[in-house]
Amino acid sequence: MVSVLAVADEVVDSLVLGIGVQGRPDLIVAAGDLPFEYVDGLMATYDVPAVYVPGNHDPDLRGYRQSRTGWLRAGLPAADPGPLGALNADGRTVEAAGLRISGLGGSIRYNDGPNQYTEAQQRWRSWRVRVGAHLTRRRPDIFLTHSPAQGVGDGDDPAHKGFACFHPLVDDLEPTLLVHGHVHPYGGHPTDKAIGTHTTSVNVVGYCQFDIDPGHRDFTIVRRRYGA
Repeated sequence: MVSVLAVADEVVDSLVLGIGVQGRPDLIVAAGDLPFEYVDGLMATYDVPAVYVPGNHDPDLRGYRQSRTGWLRAGLPAADPGPLGALNADGRTVEAAGLRISGLGGSIRYNDGPNQYTEAQQRWRSWRVRVGAHLTRRRPDIFLTHSPAQGVGDGDDPAHKGFACFHPLVDDLEPTLLVHGHVHPYGGHPTDKAIGTHTTSVNVVGYCQFDIDPGHRDFTIVRRRYGA
């Protein structure tokens, strides 16, 4: 089993001090709208890798490319645009700590801010993720998103509406978990929800620690805290 510390949207300062986590996680996954320095701090505290997708309040990371000599943007050298050393899973499938993670960041478009997509734009991006995942001939263990799927833990207001295109992607790739942020509980305790036949959607605003068996369907929620 791989121990995962999943975080999103709200900084929990005690985590950077190593408080509130059972044992040491093997991996950090960040579902967006967090200061990159916070994710850096978590990686340093637990000395583990991290995988992330950007949220709608994060900087626009499009146009960056990692080469053998470092990061480039428009062909020119650039600093690492995200958390230092973390893997950006937005629009692709990555491997970390023995897990395969497919990612799609951003939210539904509601103004002119960064990392926002129309349903049609996100559908195109989801199709590319599906093709890329199939080429590896192994389903992802986790589908990491910022926004939830439409009707599965999303909100009623325009900014927090989920993506309908996540449903066919989940039906096709059948990840064990869909891990998302974006929708703040505001003192509530949202329940984990089934999506598709084999997938559970988990809101990790604040943080959630879980154990997951790579390549299988077994997972256990260890502890969680909604909000800071």
